[in-house]
Amino acid sequence: MKVLLLKDPKEDDCGQDPYIRLSHPEGYGGLIFTSPRAVEAAELCLEKDNKTEVWKHSLKEKWNAKTVYVVGNATASLVNKIGLNAEGANCGNAEKLAEYICSRESPALPLLFPCGTVKGEILPQMLKDRGIPMESITVYQKVPHPGIQVNLNSYYAKQGIPASITFFSPSGLAYSLKHIQELSGDNIDRIKFAAIGPSTARALAAQGLPVSCTAESPTPQGLATGLRLALEAPRC
Repeated sequence: MKVLLLKDPKEDDCGQDPYIRLSHPEGYGGLIFTSPRAVEAAELCLEKDNKTEVWKHSLKEKWNAKTVYVVGNATASLVNKIGLNAEGANCGNAEKLAEYICSRESPALPLLFPCGTVKGEILPQMLKDRGIPMESITVYQKVPHPGIQVNLNSYYAKQGIPASITFFSPSGLAYSLKHIQELSGDNIDRIKFAAIGPSTARALAAQGLPVSCTAESPTPQGLATGLRLALEAPRC
């Protein structure tokens, strides 16, 4: 449900095009990527401004002289694809990555954090509390998929009430919950809700929904293991 929308330079947090930040690694102590979308947006930014060759022959090497922190293997894979080395992939979520960053030597320069318009505040707050400088830059915007309601209607019409529903982000929950509640009605208590990570689990709990499963790691294997245990558990 995420669509990449690079922001206009005049709308950026500090009035600069994202590429300007990416083209000045000397001003930062490293990079932080907490989602594949952020990496894809950064790559699109380079393509959009025809700076790919500059990246390959100069900037990539300069950023690789610093630390590039990531959450999850999917994000790490995309970071590697654009030629950067990644650290922290096994942390699993932003909170654990923040702990990992805090365990390292504090950089003198700020860490650059390309992110979406809606981002979790746990990582920025933890770094701030530890005195680790960080500068966020908005590189993409989250919007609901235009066909989400139609797709949900089709599923419920053909399959009935699902045994479980997994959410991969708080925004995914926000964009679909109303439709799910309308389609499920009084049967919503039959559904076991799963979350890919703690931030999504907290969003589910905030909506008053029971969290039957939170994946131990944001991977297909981690999610499958949690779902299997949740679905095998006896109902009260």
